[in-house]
Amino acid sequence: MEKTEGAGSLRNGLCPDCIHMRTIQSDRGSVFILCQLSAKDPSFAKYPRLPVLICRGYEPKSKPLA
Repeated sequence: MEKTEGAGSLRNGLCPDCIHMRTIQSDRGSVFILCQLSAKDPSFAKYPRLPVLICRGYEPKSKPLA
């Protein structure tokens, strides 16, 4: 099951605001952050250790207004 919102305890670091992040919820209710860049580039961790503070693949979901 995919969960895209409500991961309040995971709102640390860059991942929750990145376009490459996908939240995965297990059958037991555990929530994991999946980096979709890992499918194309093995240098990215599939399930990165949080919080991720620096990431060369980070792209914000919404661009800040100038």
